[in-house]
Amino acid sequence: MVAIIVHGGAGTIRKEERIPRVIEGVREAVLAGWRELKRGSALDAVEEAVKALEDNPLFNAGTGSVLTLDGKVEMDAAIMRGKTLEAGAVAGIWGVKNPISVARKVMEKTDHVLLAGEGAVKFARLLGFEEYNPITDERLKQWEELRKKLIETGEVRHWKKLNELIKEYPEVLRSTVGAVAFDGEEVVAGTSTGGVFLKMFGRVGDTPIIGGGTYANEVAGASCTGLGEVAIKLALAKSATDFVRLGMDAQAASEAAISLATKYFGKDTMGIIMVDSRGNVGFAKNTKHMSYAFMRDGMEEPEAGV
Repeated sequence: MVAIIVHGGAGTIRKEERIPRVIEGVREAVLAGWRELKRGSALDAVEEAVKALEDNPLFNAGTGSVLTLDGKVEMDAAIMRGKTLEAGAVAGIWGVKNPISVARKVMEKTDHVLLAGEGAVKFARLLGFEEYNPITDERLKQWEELRKKLIETGEVRHWKKLNELIKEYPEVLRSTVGAVAFDGEEVVAGTSTGGVFLKMFGRVGDTPIIGGGTYANEVAGASCTGLGEVAIKLALAKSATDFVRLGMDAQAASEAAISLATKYFGKDTMGIIMVDSRGNVGFAKNTKHMSYAFMRDGMEEPEAGV
């Protein structure tokens, strides 16, 4: 039983007219992954699905990533193989089109797990990844408006004020993309993000933290989305796979992980997708929306929604 699921980020989509486009975006991504999965590789499936989301400016990853407080893009990504526990990640990378592909190269070409900042960029150039500007006109306009509003509060340094902005503009301030797949042999998980709008320069979220926002082992894989600091503190992706090890399927484990996030940090904080080694998919959230799409053996078309 092979399966793949993707997400396009948790939060609130305030503009209803955007929902069909977002659903179509995750649907296209899961189909891109499904084509690779049917060829036999969960690793290729996860990379291709995440790349499709990174290339879609609707989502906050790759092209269309949000900007830091000082107007730059610093992207994070990670990928992990459940069978071997091999993992690769990049944090605070810029100037590349597909951070997920750089993360895979970290896993395959180095003895390390995580490369950050300038080092990650140098590594990408060494491997032939061309210079690319992921900033879109829409994100630049949003950054200008939000930064002005934040500065007007007089408390730019305080995350409390940023959190108020997140509540006011939830559809643009936080989002992540991810995919998890099982090819009959192993589970692979991958996640990519532009981070949080107006984040402090140098801030790293849960996405590239193995066990925080991304994790896979022999029983399951998980990709998280939402407030990165929450997922890091709970080691949420790893905790979710532990629930599978204790006997839950992917859906029950997803719900248990989100219950944990809600218990400690409240609602409107997290979403998660999972696949277990029996080919079950799972997803849960405590936000209003989380775009998702999945395919399993026996399905002719993906199921997709928010």
